[in-house]
Amino acid sequence: MKIISVVGARPNFMKIAPFVHAINAYNQDHASEKIEHVLVHTGQHYDDRMSKVFFESLGIPEADIHLNVGSGSHAQQVGNTMMAFEKVIQEEQPDWVVVVGDVNATLACSVTGKKEHVKVCHIEAGLRSGDMDMPEEINRLVTDRLSDLLFTPDLLSTENLRGEGVAEEKIRFVGNVMIDTLEANREKAEAMQIETILQENLLDPSQKLPGHIGEYSVLTMHRPSNVDKKEVLEPIVNFLLDEVCEKELLIWPIHPRTRKQLERFGLWEKVSKHPRMILLHPVNYHEMLKLNMSARCMLTDSGGLQEECCVLGTPCLTLRWNTERPVTLREHGGASVLVGNDVEKIRQAYAELSQSERRPQRPKFWDGKTAKRCLEAILEYTPQ
Repeated sequence: MKIISVVGARPNFMKIAPFVHAINAYNQDHASEKIEHVLVHTGQHYDDRMSKVFFESLGIPEADIHLNVGSGSHAQQVGNTMMAFEKVIQEEQPDWVVVVGDVNATLACSVTGKKEHVKVCHIEAGLRSGDMDMPEEINRLVTDRLSDLLFTPDLLSTENLRGEGVAEEKIRFVGNVMIDTLEANREKAEAMQIETILQENLLDPSQKLPGHIGEYSVLTMHRPSNVDKKEVLEPIVNFLLDEVCEKELLIWPIHPRTRKQLERFGLWEKVSKHPRMILLHPVNYHEMLKLNMSARCMLTDSGGLQEECCVLGTPCLTLRWNTERPVTLREHGGASVLVGNDVEKIRQAYAELSQSERRPQRPKFWDGKTAKRCLEAILEYTPQ
């Protein structure tokens, strides 16, 4: 059997790593019937800090094929990926194309795979935000409609697919592959020192860190809905500087898109000069995991961090009006509260959550064994 796995952007790397490791473990035990695995990196994240460092830290081998798609509009990324990936399929002749998550590479490679009559498997299927303005929602819907096997991370996602009329034999509830990565790397992250992480990743190496870090919160923010309009971004920035930084340190591994917009809107100077705002380059997986483990509160528009906060118990303010991961919300037993980008909602939730205790929750099958279940389902698959 030959499997092509596809990654395109940083969130994919944490999801594909356990699957790669599961294939390697299978091949060690089945010398006479090894799986031939080809890892394709479309290159949607092409900056070393956003890409290469994650491969290295998660123990993922160098991609076998780089498509070097790079940046561009959604249509450009999808179109360029499809053209390049079509050649890969024709040359490699795989039995399966495995896609993860909801980035443009997920959509492009699932469509191309089906057009080339190759079976497609979607890891992290069934997630729905209900927000058709999100490009990721379009990617999820199309990929799930086309895929032969749909691996869901939770029971809510499974019910979403059933509600859309997906045939039962296509659906496999396997759990959350992101938690495989968390559990495999928890010990390494725990051993790291916060001070070292900060010092090695400071955006401004001349910034003087406090002698004692003490309590801190962590911020990540990159979505267009939060950073592309000054009338949205400026009030959030003012709240962070005037209120959060007054109470504690705020650690912000800053996305290149967000920095660009802060500079564009004339906000960069006051953000970068505030003594209690610690701006970092994008950090690697273990560094972010350690920051999350020790944070008093997480403010984020990242779906993956919502999931990690759920398992770690870190109180989480989700800077979005909806989420495709409702299992992480407090009403479902998780650690997250939706606050959107309304400063008053953010203020109220921050005041409440930053004082609350950690409440780790582990939904069913978030047990570190999801990738093994995924591979077993592929191996056992028989077309209906």
